[in-house]
Amino acid sequence: MTDNRDDTPLSAAAFEPLSTQVAQRSLPRWPWLAGSAVLGVLILCLVFLLTARSLQLRINAVGAPTVEIEGLAIALGDRYLIQPGEYLVSVKIDGYRDWQQRVTVTEADSQQIDIQPAILPGPVTITSTPPGARVVLDDNELGVTPLRDLSLEAGSHTLRVSAPRYQTSEQTIAVTGRGIEQTISVALAPNWADITLASEPIGADVYVDDTLYGTSNSTLEVLSGERTLTLKRAGYQDYSVQLTVVAGVPQNLGSITLLPANGVLALRSIPPGASVTVDGEFAGRTPQEIELSPGIDHLIQLSKLGYQRKSFALALDKGAVAERTVALKAELGDIVLSIDPEDAEIIVDGATVGRGSQTLQLAAFEHRLEVRKPGYAPVRQRVTPRPGLEQQVTITLLTEAEARKSALAPQIATVLGQTLVLIDPIAAITNEFTMGASRREPGRRSNEVEHTVRLERAFYLATTETTNAQFRRYLASHDSGQIEGNSLNREHQPVVQVSWQQAARFCNWLSEQEGLTPFYRETQGIINGYNASSTGYRLPTEAEWAYAARVEGQRYRRFGWGDTFPPQKAVVNVADNTSALVTGRILNGYADGHIVSAPVASFPPNHRGLYDIDGNVAEWVHDVYNIPSANAEIATDPLGARSGDNYTVRGASWGLSRLSELRLTFRDYGAAGRDDLGFRVARYAE
Repeated sequence: MTDNRDDTPLSAAAFEPLSTQVAQRSLPRWPWLAGSAVLGVLILCLVFLLTARSLQLRINAVGAPTVEIEGLAIALGDRYLIQPGEYLVSVKIDGYRDWQQRVTVTEADSQQIDIQPAILPGPVTITSTPPGARVVLDDNELGVTPLRDLSLEAGSHTLRVSAPRYQTSEQTIAVTGRGIEQTISVALAPNWADITLASEPIGADVYVDDTLYGTSNSTLEVLSGERTLTLKRAGYQDYSVQLTVVAGVPQNLGSITLLPANGVLALRSIPPGASVTVDGEFAGRTPQEIELSPGIDHLIQLSKLGYQRKSFALALDKGAVAERTVALKAELGDIVLSIDPEDAEIIVDGATVGRGSQTLQLAAFEHRLEVRKPGYAPVRQRVTPRPGLEQQVTITLLTEAEARKSALAPQIATVLGQTLVLIDPIAAITNEFTMGASRREPGRRSNEVEHTVRLERAFYLATTETTNAQFRRYLASHDSGQIEGNSLNREHQPVVQVSWQQAARFCNWLSEQEGLTPFYRETQGIINGYNASSTGYRLPTEAEWAYAARVEGQRYRRFGWGDTFPPQKAVVNVADNTSALVTGRILNGYADGHIVSAPVASFPPNHRGLYDIDGNVAEWVHDVYNIPSANAEIATDPLGARSGDNYTVRGASWGLSRLSELRLTFRDYGAAGRDDLGFRVARYAE
């Protein structure tokens, strides 16, 4: 054996520190890193679990849904662990429309969201017995059966199916949707019943509600409802019966015996309109078709006022038609006409018979008599001659102006007791006159421009101003007030403190009380126009007021009492000696006995029977205030503008005393009421 021992002597080794040796040999690091990562994930999971919230998605649908949530969410059945925040949630289910919505997860521990995806339509086929029926679904017409593969929304629908001669079916159907095919079959019930009938003689035509259905001695299918069944056969009278037909319920009417048809007489008379009796029974007036029982003699009589009665006998065969014209002989009477003027035309029953006075022979019945001539009002009346008795008729034509005048009442009264007198300019000496005053007239004001007007329409004007008592019938709460302890509010004093609008509305109210068309147009309580053709109550126009106050024949009055100033006796209520403490200015030396307004009609009327038109209270008139032009064309029945801010005031009052104010041409204006301003009413006569 070989000895391999090393005989080298042992010696001490050099000392090296342990750290130096470790540094020289490096250990691997990945185990430590992997451990750290796992620990971190565990910590994150723990944090997520500790901070996550429970979110339940309750999906109301049939089938397995596919849910996608944007972001980190852990599914636990229909619940999800999810951090608070906003997420996009998507749900897909077969047979439903995709659902998608942004959801906010709050800090609450447990939360719930209800999801209802929209159901997709389903294919539906609709058939009917019989086919070809009309289909209406939810009031929308779809067509006629069969209808295949209709795409209908899921849910309940109202289905109505109808066909001629069948009962309409209406039902509620449930559409499943989700692409599931459905078939709906509708069997319509017949809407008729079998009606069996026979006739004697046989072979009569059968009509139902004027529609030919067939012939008798057969069974007919008649629609349900209230029906009129009529049998017709030549030479026989029609036979009708009312039936109540119930679908599916047959009826047997048995045998119906038809009666022979009447004969028909076409009867006329000269002149027409004669009364006809058959066997003493009234049968109408000629021309007339009269049915007569066949094979029998009938007594037929004709009579007409002013004509001799005539009669004859007649028998007709079954279904025969005859014609007869009977001339009636007139019974005459004499009408002796006395006509003025002599050349006037005479018209009887619409036909001209001559001119002037004459004797007419007319049939003894009522006639329409008219006498006319150009430029004159026609006269129409009725006359009835009497055989053997001469009648005298005297007619005198009036000119149109005379006739119109005679037809108008000289005065009328309102329901409040106000009297209105007729003023007819056409019938007067003059109807064209000058308003305003000459520049040289003492007291003239700049708004009194002279201009010419013409009045042609007759009108009525109240003789007195409207009183407190009369106005309070319209407005019970009205108070005219008082001044310096002097009352303006007594029953028979003229109403004051009334605006123009209130005065116009009073006129409309008065018209309504008498059934007249209101003159003023009113919108929400505001007068904003007028109806010129109305004969309802209104305020007098300025031209009418001036004509009634000033024009006397061919002369013009300067003051209401005449032409002298001041008045010599108590003829008008103005600011007199007793009014000094109230008005501050007076008509020196004049006393009328009233400090403020007097009861209406306390002083003599003017030449037209009008009281207080020159005093007591000033008066609203109809016209919107303006200053007329001296060069304007002559205006006929002027009414002025339809609306404006201010309205014209005419006449003096208890508060005025100056020469300028007491003249009848004095003009003022305003819109609001005052303590010395009232009104009187007027209306057109035609």
